[in-house]
Amino acid sequence: MKTSIAASAFALMTSPAFAQDVKTTLPDAVGQVSPALEAYATDTIFGSEWTNEALSMRDRALLTFAALVTRHETEDLGSYVALALDAGVTPAELSETITHLAFYTGFGNATAASEAAAPVFAARGVSIDALPPVSPDLLPLNEEAEAAREKFVSGLYSDVSIGVVDNTREVLFLDLWLRPDLAPRDRSLVTVAALIAAGQPEQMTFHLNRAMDNGLSQEEAGAMLSHLAFYAGWPKVFSAMPIAKEVFENRGQ
Repeated sequence: MKTSIAASAFALMTSPAFAQDVKTTLPDAVGQVSPALEAYATDTIFGSEWTNEALSMRDRALLTFAALVTRHETEDLGSYVALALDAGVTPAELSETITHLAFYTGFGNATAASEAAAPVFAARGVSIDALPPVSPDLLPLNEEAEAAREKFVSGLYSDVSIGVVDNTREVLFLDLWLRPDLAPRDRSLVTVAALIAAGQPEQMTFHLNRAMDNGLSQEEAGAMLSHLAFYAGWPKVFSAMPIAKEVFENRGQ
């Protein structure tokens, strides 16, 4: 039964019907003011980029949501919440993404995203029981990797702000990153998407490497850059391209 449901969901996400759902994220005002922009959106973004199989529809919906939260583009964010749910992102995963992005894009962005998501959750009957608990059983810690990260950060910055160093260790890497309701790969995906959308490529080396360690392929990472060009802008993506290139080359891929 589960296999049948999963197959049906995949068929929906790759069907013309789902492509039409993506188009509903475009406000009517765009066609009224800029028919050329409407055509680019319909033909290139929705008709080509979103349907490129290098990255799944689900991943595209999740990283688009992360980029829009980062950019505080909340006016139409509810439509992207609905899109993500339709694409297979669970309410728990969206909830956890908002929690995660509070630490990487700021609490104001996360609270605004919560306000945009709340009516969609209510309309779809998403209850508190379907959302991640405050204190779940955490995922296992990669102690060697954490020790290396802590040594590097502490060595550089403990005499600058011990509070930042301590909170980075205790709140982020010993807690937030180990919460189980967003898979490590997806947590890395939304983090890298947020860094690109925020124009902070200098932070990408660590997080893109971590994303690939967590299962993101080079093809998927390249597709993420292509997708984000439309939602964060070409300059931000081209600022990120040299970092991605260096990461790929250093990994020998």
